[in-house]
Amino acid sequence: MTSGTTTTAPAKKPRPTLDLVVARTEWLTPHLVRVVAGGPGFEAFADNGFTDKYVKISFPTALPDAAWADGPVDVAALKEALPRDQWPVTRTYTVRSFEVDARELSIDFVVHGDEGIAGPWAAAATAGDRLVCTGPGGAYSPDPAADWHLFAADESAIPAVAAALEALPADAKGLAFIEVGSAADILELAAPEGVELRWLSREGERAGETLVLAEAVADGEWLPGTPSVFAHGERGAMKELRAVFKQRGLSRKNLSLSGYWAHGRAEDQFQAEKKLPVGEI
Repeated sequence: MTSGTTTTAPAKKPRPTLDLVVARTEWLTPHLVRVVAGGPGFEAFADNGFTDKYVKISFPTALPDAAWADGPVDVAALKEALPRDQWPVTRTYTVRSFEVDARELSIDFVVHGDEGIAGPWAAAATAGDRLVCTGPGGAYSPDPAADWHLFAADESAIPAVAAALEALPADAKGLAFIEVGSAADILELAAPEGVELRWLSREGERAGETLVLAEAVADGEWLPGTPSVFAHGERGAMKELRAVFKQRGLSRKNLSLSGYWAHGRAEDQFQAEKKLPVGEI
């Protein structure tokens, strides 16, 4: 029996704000643009060792002008000082890579015309623009002792998969199923010789409206031994993959499974739904 005294868990310490400046951009495919940013604000970046490290980028869509001045921004302090309807809009993106000596990090953005906030911003970004974010967070790195590795992702998780492939030992074996809109969206990714990349085209169908990824994984072979699995992408597709992995008898400890986004949802609604049955994966 416990006493009537209750304890409150300590509040999470806010992640540091990275107040960065865009150095350059590069179009990798017709729908994927890389933004490289750095400057003095990079000093606040602390590598957490995960290959799926991510930052939360802030866009000052409803902020008073004075709150987003030329000086350094502290996102946590802004949220303390302003009403919620004036908070910066947040979008979550994986850090594709970072260079300590150059004091730069690279983030890849999926762009579909003028849809959303982050994609259009990245498409129009030029040197000198500001990129304010907090982080990094993260939870996954490939297990070097795994018998083999299985990756399943759509465009949103290509940066995390690419970073994981680069971190694998040279003798690693595995399969990577990567869904893209068309053949024009296929990238050159570095991977060990024993890891096969299988690009899956939606043939022009909209992201989140096909089962091409889950079906390919379900129909694909299962290599000998126990895999370490990284499956991240659209929420509905991840639910389909969850059933596939359950049928394979995969243990939760060998699985990193997460929805990065949900079809028909802006990130604010998607994040709020994580606490509801519809958002559970």
